[in-house]
Amino acid sequence: MNELERRAQQGDRSAFEQLYRLHAGRVYALCLRLAGDAVEARRLAQDAFVRAWERLPGFRGDSAFSSWLHRLTVNVVLADRRAASRRQRRVVIDGDAVDAAGPPDAWSPERLDLERAIAALPPGARAVFVLFDIEGYGHEEIAAMTGIAPGTSKAQLHRARRLLREALSR
Repeated sequence: MNELERRAQQGDRSAFEQLYRLHAGRVYALCLRLAGDAVEARRLAQDAFVRAWERLPGFRGDSAFSSWLHRLTVNVVLADRRAASRRQRRVVIDGDAVDAAGPPDAWSPERLDLERAIAALPPGARAVFVLFDIEGYGHEEIAAMTGIAPGTSKAQLHRARRLLREALSR
């Protein structure tokens, strides 16, 4: 654990702010890929940093802070998805989707197409695709994080890749 992390762990808000600035971009990108919506991604990234602040005293430094924060962020997004699913089952929700804010202008048309195609994937397939192909988790880890069987993870990945190929070939 480095000095900045140690200071933040002891409640130093300026140290935590520095950690936030170092990691905010990656946390947001992960949330965007998992959520598929820029507004949701901003909210989830904020939630992840609030949770990190709350849980920082328990960070032991066994792994890199970035790894700990990454895992915490994935858990925040997955917990939010489970909660949303429960709410949706209880309440009838209007079927209109909220348009995501556009990505940065610097992105190439190919990257825009890929990001849009990923965002359009069904939530389960999108989560597995992002966790496996982009973040590098294995099917066993994804199964443990999402509460699905490893075989389901493999099937979702296959489905996501097929849907992406179809979307990008149009």
